[in-house]
Amino acid sequence: MQTIGIGELQKNMGILTHLTEALTIVDKRKNKEIAVVYPVNHEEHNMVEEMSRKFKQRAKKRGIVIEDLEKAKEDAMMEAMKEKYGFTD
Repeated sequence: MQTIGIGELQKNMGILTHLTEALTIVDKRKNKEIAVVYPVNHEEHNMVEEMSRKFKQRAKKRGIVIEDLEKAKEDAMMEAMKEKYGFTD
């Protein structure tokens, strides 16, 4: 655990953005521990993955299931081209 003073933290707030381990903030004049700061673990709480799981489950309930994404993209492109240019199979 690292220890820094309030003045050091005020001069360089970037310390908090690159935090990898717990940090103790100390008031050096009063020789008193003020706070302990812990880094946020972004790997545990990934909002994009949570939302993707949520909407994947909703799509399955509605009967929308895409097994092959590349095939689905190709089919969508062909439909758009048929609509735009009037192609027929």
